[in-house]
Amino acid sequence: MTWWANDDDDDDESEYDESSVRIRPNPKGNKPRTKIRPEYANAVPGRILTVDRGRFSVLVDEDTPDERAITASRARELGKTAIVTGDRVGLVGDTSGAEGSLSRVVKLTPRTTLLRRSADDTDAVERVIVANADQMLIVVAAANPEPRARLVDRYLVAAFDAGITPILFITKTDLADPSEFLSEFECLDLTVVTGQRDELPLDELKSLLMGHTTVTVGHSGVGKSTLVNALVPGTDRAIGRVNDVTGRGRHTSSSTLGLRVHDDAGRSGWIIDTPGVRSFGLGHVDPANVLKSFAGMAIPSSVPPADGIPLSQAHDWEIVDRVLAGELGASGIARIESLQKLVGSLS
Repeated sequence: MTWWANDDDDDDESEYDESSVRIRPNPKGNKPRTKIRPEYANAVPGRILTVDRGRFSVLVDEDTPDERAITASRARELGKTAIVTGDRVGLVGDTSGAEGSLSRVVKLTPRTTLLRRSADDTDAVERVIVANADQMLIVVAAANPEPRARLVDRYLVAAFDAGITPILFITKTDLADPSEFLSEFECLDLTVVTGQRDELPLDELKSLLMGHTTVTVGHSGVGKSTLVNALVPGTDRAIGRVNDVTGRGRHTSSSTLGLRVHDDAGRSGWIIDTPGVRSFGLGHVDPANVLKSFAGMAIPSSVPPADGIPLSQAHDWEIVDRVLAGELGASGIARIESLQKLVGSLS
């Protein structure tokens, strides 16, 4: 008989029986995570108005008697996905808007456009500024601070890249004649609006804003916040002044804010005010799109091209050759040379 058949086996096993031992659970242990996530079919739709330190001001029940702005936070499942002014989102939780209430952003609706910039042209890390805008209002002062054509070129390239229609607004025309500056852009089919410090063309601007979502961009001190305060009374965006020594504007608006604009006919549109910047990096832009977008926005020559192919359908090298040959005049040559430098910096 072997020791396997020993009658004392039961006694030995009982000595090592651990069935009644209580095991303390790991305090850091987590339940297995499922890959199935809620669909949030009943999420309340909303529009992001502004972002402030991890909290979102969101407009819900837009264009209804129950329209209200509520405060929300980001749901964990969205991770580090950027949520910016202009985004359309889905919310759950307390969407009553009562004081102290907080809802959660759980869904991000696919964007139609996305305006971005980088720290500089060599930085591929992009910063998302605004979502779902279809127009860009480029605000430039005729003087104090002096207008910078190269900065406007950068705004135009960002608009081209995002699929946003640019509009050029020249402020402070009572301080200087903007004709020479505007002549640099006469080769482009740009809508141009001008105004003085104490006489803003509000009716003309509102007619352009109705039915659109328009993002404002511009150098610090050009008058963007003054314009927004005039278009939306009661907004009280901080207004800065230009340094008399350096000629530079001081940053006043520190956040991006979406506001609704109304006209006398009862129509409405949205304007998104952004902080003023002194540089606009384009490290995220595909250089291959720059010249094509420029050619697509160029005013057609009065003389038909010899090969019958419009400029917007030409190859990059053909665009350069034809513009340098004078097809878009002196302003076209200045613009193509500026864009070539931009493309070079992006490459």
